[in-house]
Amino acid sequence: MGERDRMSDETEYDLDEENATRDAEAEAKTRAENRAERAERAERMAREGAQAMAEHHAAIKAVDERTVKLRALRLAREAADAQTKAAEKEAKAAAKGAGKGSAAKGAAKKAAPKKTATKD
Repeated sequence: MGERDRMSDETEYDLDEENATRDAEAEAKTRAENRAERAERAERMAREGAQAMAEHHAAIKAVDERTVKLRALRLAREAADAQTKAAEKEAKAAAKGAGKGSAAKGAAKKAAPKKTATKD
């Protein structure tokens, strides 16, 4: 082998080694970028998950508050209806009792023996 062939082989070896080093560096850089992207994506997903969970809990709390408010309104309405019915029932009973009192007196008069004039 001549000196020229030996130089050519060394140059080729140096180029292969340089390319291998460059490829390894590029691969390491790519792996580091991928790791960074995965970490960023995991962090973003954790943030979004926490926000979604907070919104979910807020929605549940709002429903619970509306339920309590509506229940209170319903119970108040039912109590008012019960009072109204009781008042109507008392008024009806009072009106019926006043009418019965007069009728009872009339019935008592009818049942009492009539005074007859005695003929002596």
